[in-house]
Amino acid sequence: MSDMNALSPRDRLIVGLDVSSRQEAEAIVTELGDEVGFYKIGYQLGFAGGLPLVGELTRMGKKVFLDLKLHDIANTVEKGIESIAGLGAAMTTIHAYPQVMRAAAKAADGTNLCVLGVTVLTSLSDEDLRESGYGGSVSDLVELRARQAADAGIGGIVASAQEAALVGALLAPGMALVTPGIRPAGSEAGDQKRVVTPGDALRNGSTHLVVARPIIAAPDRLAAARAILAEMRDA
Repeated sequence: MSDMNALSPRDRLIVGLDVSSRQEAEAIVTELGDEVGFYKIGYQLGFAGGLPLVGELTRMGKKVFLDLKLHDIANTVEKGIESIAGLGAAMTTIHAYPQVMRAAAKAADGTNLCVLGVTVLTSLSDEDLRESGYGGSVSDLVELRARQAADAGIGGIVASAQEAALVGALLAPGMALVTPGIRPAGSEAGDQKRVVTPGDALRNGSTHLVVARPIIAAPDRLAAARAILAEMRDA
């Protein structure tokens, strides 16, 4: 595992290509140019013909976070992780259930793929968890799954920066702590319920920040990305 402290803001910022066409995604990558070196491809773009972009971006010298949140029986997860590694993705996600994490860790061993366990989606609150049948709080479940991720030997976790300070000490050295739901000061939270600014996320211990709407929906995407990178440098 790499030294997370040595990463530059450009290494830490992951821009979410949350758009519905490959053409729009390519336009965003062109507009952001050399300022951004890491992109996320999720369901929206992936299921709209965006999966070949993983290889294309990699050949351009970019890194790709393929956010698919796998959750299945062990054999299916193993085969899926092997295929994702073969695409050239730098990061991917699974739901942080112990059996799933162990299967993913086994499949990713010896590859350059960093497998991230999604602890609790940043759109969920304590009330949402109770509705889903969980007895504890969001922070309780995040802490449990962070411990289990470290025990399983995967590359890191996805958690809100509000929980970063809580779980950072539970992770093994070199594990990534990736934070979605990042919103610069003054921007709308949207459907995210546990959001923080880029500076606060880094100060709380996040190693990578996922930013989508504040950049891709901005009138000037390049200026928005540069402003976030500047805030990250200040932090």
